[in-house]
Amino acid sequence: MTEPQRPGNDPRAATSPGTDAHPASRSAATADTPAKPLSPALDKTFKIGLVLKGLDGILEVIGGILLLFLSPAAIQHLVRVLTAHELSEDPHDLIARYLLHTTAHLHHGTTLFGAIYLLSHGIAKIVLVALVLRDKLWAYPWLIGLLLAFIAYQLYQITAVHFSVGLTLLTVFDAFLVWLTWREYRAKRAHQRGARSPVAVSSAGSRRP
Repeated sequence: MTEPQRPGNDPRAATSPGTDAHPASRSAATADTPAKPLSPALDKTFKIGLVLKGLDGILEVIGGILLLFLSPAAIQHLVRVLTAHELSEDPHDLIARYLLHTTAHLHHGTTLFGAIYLLSHGIAKIVLVALVLRDKLWAYPWLIGLLLAFIAYQLYQITAVHFSVGLTLLTVFDAFLVWLTWREYRAKRAHQRGARSPVAVSSAGSRRP
């Protein structure tokens, strides 16, 4: 005589297709909501911003090399030659007058410090931008940290040293680029985790007897 099965002991209930055998993993997966990938327009803006930052890094490296090999007098002469045309058309040109004012107070100590500053920042920008463009996931947080350091320094210059419209616009652009980099980083990290999880599940299932 066959013993009747209790409703709670039905073995088919644990292996039915519609049930999830691991509710904890389901709740853990839904707890971390990944950011949506950037739209095509934002993705293009993100890449353009990265390229601009890379070009800015190249210009900083060139400026740092010039500061290393040119004397303060040679730099002042070069700036006077480069700004002569602009000042002849507009004697009140803000950029040209700022460059002349800055180079007029140069000496060997300031040029060496400026060279080290420009070279270090320029090389860091070029390397990190190249790595991010090559989708190296670990480089995204480093680029975000570098941009945040630039933003903090620029805010100090704007609020405590001298207000500049150009520096303010640059700070806004850097903050926007930080947001884009963070969104792109979260989306790529979630995609990478999702690509690894089916492989891990299939390998675990193949080891079951």
